[in-house]
Amino acid sequence: MNTINPKKLLHSKWTAVQPVNKEKHFMVTEVEFDEEGAVVDCVIEAVMSKRTESIDWTVLKNTDSWRQGWK
Repeated sequence: MNTINPKKLLHSKWTAVQPVNKEKHFMVTEVEFDEEGAVVDCVIEAVMSKRTESIDWTVLKNTDSWRQGWK
């Protein structure tokens, strides 16, 4: 399990274990917090295609799907 500090999530880099459409490397480009400091929205961007996607940030904790950094 990847440990993630929500306050350091912005601009973090991630590698998909199972690439889709040849997209393997991603960067978190937007993070939105509520009044209590909980993450409300997280947007990742594929490095090669620049495609963006809104995701639940907790899925990044799953080491079967995501690796921290660009590997």
